[in-house]
Amino acid sequence: MRLVATGLLIAMAALFLLARAFDAVHPAFGYVRAFAEAAMVGGLADWFAVTALFRHPLHLPIPHTAIIPRNKDRIASTLAQFLRDNFLTPKVVARRMQRLDIAGAAGRWLANPVHGDGRIGRSASRLAADFLESLDQERLGGMAKGAIAARLRGIDLAPLLGQALGAAIAKNRHLPLLDGMIRWAGRMLAMNDHLIREMVHARAGGIMRWTGLDETLANKIIEGLDKLLTEMAEDPEHPLRRKAEEGLERFADDLQHKPELREKVEAFKLEMLENQAFQKWIDGLWETSRAALLRLARDPGKALGGRMGETLRQFGVTLQQDKRLADTINRFARRSAVGAATDYGDGIVRLVSDTIRGWDAQTVTGRLENAVGRDLQYIRINGTLVGGLVGVAIHIVDALL
Repeated sequence: MRLVATGLLIAMAALFLLARAFDAVHPAFGYVRAFAEAAMVGGLADWFAVTALFRHPLHLPIPHTAIIPRNKDRIASTLAQFLRDNFLTPKVVARRMQRLDIAGAAGRWLANPVHGDGRIGRSASRLAADFLESLDQERLGGMAKGAIAARLRGIDLAPLLGQALGAAIAKNRHLPLLDGMIRWAGRMLAMNDHLIREMVHARAGGIMRWTGLDETLANKIIEGLDKLLTEMAEDPEHPLRRKAEEGLERFADDLQHKPELREKVEAFKLEMLENQAFQKWIDGLWETSRAALLRLARDPGKALGGRMGETLRQFGVTLQQDKRLADTINRFARRSAVGAATDYGDGIVRLVSDTIRGWDAQTVTGRLENAVGRDLQYIRINGTLVGGLVGVAIHIVDALL
């Protein structure tokens, strides 16, 4: 459109010269000249106004031009404050979220991610991907990882573990775990029986070693342990197995009610959060999540292919049919959005502001010009045509007077 607007301005200049040359031939050329002359003035004025937004016209340092590059930081602050006042206050978020059916929209999209939203959906996906890539990833990742760590620090882990273990025991869901532990103990015994033989041999007296009784004793110990583990695996009512289950039940109760055990679990949790390996795991979790979001935004059909895609599509159908589940998800989404606005609104505002401040002037200018440049060129075209019409009107009035 820039070429069209510039070409129209050049055409008006040529038309003006042509009409001026033939002005004496016929009175109609006077109207043509007036139209072209006023169109040039209007087109040049709008060209100057549009160009002054993004750069110095003709590279001349005219005052109050290159407005956007000169005011980049102020634009960043104003935009961030606009987001804070109009989008990220808890009251505004709650009011807007009240009208949104998040579960229904997610269900429709998951049920048919490729065709469900048409051109709007594809544009939204590209916009989401561009937005993710344009943000300061180090700061954004730091916010996400900090939020995860803060949530984990705020969780009283011991009661949750105790309740989960108690619920599993009540429904016999712990039995596969107990069976697995018994089988694991049997494999460890078979793989390390030589350690038992060496221990018995080292502690046996000289007479036992001379008579070979140490080897016999070691074999009996190994056979007894193997028989015990086999009986525990085959007999659900085995006394030792019952003792193990009682121990698990006491452990689940202690996790919920014993302050000293809760303190130990809390200390272990905090130690894990400070562990470098755990920090790297959170880093990997964030990078994996971000990469998955980008793949999903760039190519929803491919990202939701295969077994995972089929599972998500079934979940989408369920979201559309199960009103209770949809209401629960919508309520959770509203509460989460309000909580995020309360806890992280200022951080998001700073992220947006600092990201724009971190861009150089050319990047800001290029992105804004690409976003609204087409409409600005239409302003130039309209200014040229409207200026021409005004010039003809003035010429007609002048002729009548």
